Amino acid sequence: MSNSPYGTYEPQETLDALDETHEPPAGPHPYGAYGDTYRPGYESMETQPAWPVPEALVPRRTVPAPPTAGRAEARRAARRRKRPERPETLRRLLPQALVVAFLAGGTTAFVAADKAVQLSVDGRPRTLHTFADDVSELLTDEGVDVGPHDVVAPAPGTALTSGDEVTVRYGRPVHLTIDGERRKLWTTAGTVDAALRQLGVRAEGAYVSTSRSSRIARDGLAFDVRTERSVTVMADGRERTLRTNAATVRDAVDEAGVSLHGQDTMSVPQDSFPRDGQTITVMRIKGSKEVREEPIEYAVERTKDPTLFRGTEVVERAGRQGTRRVTYALRTVNGVKQKPRRMSAEVVREPRSQVVKVGTKPPPSSVAGADGLNWSGLARCESGGRPAATDATGTYGGLYQFDVQTWRRLGGGGRPQDASASEQTYRAKKLYVQRGTSPWPHCGGRLHG
Repeated sequence: MSNSPYGTYEPQETLDALDETHEPPAGPHPYGAYGDTYRPGYESMETQPAWPVPEALVPRRTVPAPPTAGRAEARRAARRRKRPERPETLRRLLPQALVVAFLAGGTTAFVAADKAVQLSVDGRPRTLHTFADDVSELLTDEGVDVGPHDVVAPAPGTALTSGDEVTVRYGRPVHLTIDGERRKLWTTAGTVDAALRQLGVRAEGAYVSTSRSSRIARDGLAFDVRTERSVTVMADGRERTLRTNAATVRDAVDEAGVSLHGQDTMSVPQDSFPRDGQTITVMRIKGSKEVREEPIEYAVERTKDPTLFRGTEVVERAGRQGTRRVTYALRTVNGVKQKPRRMSAEVVREPRSQVVKVGTKPPPSSVAGADGLNWSGLARCESGGRPAATDATGTYGGLYQFDVQTWRRLGGGGRPQDASASEQTYRAKKLYVQRGTSPWPHCGGRLHG
């Protein structure tokens, strides 16, 4: 007798032996006294199923025990009934086969859904098994959060298969001041040197404020970069061209071996950033100071006087110039004198304004005894007919060349050359009535000519 997960069966040899001995087999049989000798062709007698089938799933049938007499005939009848009963046996075994197939299929699907992938996060790789269908699901399952500046390869949403490699590089903010210009950039590089390469910064010959092997943390890093530039320094009649990564124009000039002294300066601000191809001119300056006294012009105040004939102006108070002391800076740049630069000024003496009276009285039309004479001929002879004329000594002035004392005795104010032509003629007529032509010994005869 042999035990099986599908029940207990009797081999053919046992049944043949029963035919000869007419004795039933020892022990109970689950399918009755004679059992069921049918076995499907795909099931081997020596092969056990991969998984035991629960006993409750094994169908049972009860076969009534045959009478004592004719046991051999009963066994032969059982063999004859064996073939018609095969469909029923198949129906019994079909649920068992379905259970086995379901379990086997489930295991195959389980194995197929499991994937072995390599996940590298910021340069730290690890191999893991996952049931994720795509990259996004894998990152979610592993708790890897990515932002807009992070790089994921393959891209999120890409389907996963076993053996794939998924790489995540976190973005890091970099506050970079390059050649004097400050900017904020993002990089997935882990070191300063890698970030410079990724950002396309020409680092050959450049100055970097931090070590190029420094790590860049997730919260970022700030550093300065000054690339190598070509500048030309003009000084003392010589031209010097050099390559430098200096931070200021003054530093570049120092690197060129040029020193500044005293008031020396440059063509560009010394603390400005030197640009590639820039020309810097050093200006040698020599300076001194000079103090000068300069006059301050006086003002003229005019007042109306009704006692004076119209057109007559009399200086009541003469004006006086003031004095100002001015300090100038004198410079020579590269041997060339520059325009003096006014530095300071102070008033030494205040000016005094001049007061002038202006006549408003209408002039008289005639003088008895002097009208009808040739006054224009006399004026042409004495002064060329010019009311403001004066002689070489400055003693005589006007149309008729009065001296100041005679003019004032005739009632004139100020100087005769400052009075109007009509007033001068009026005063000349008064003088003629008093003294005739004697005041004009050379030209007096013109009055009657």
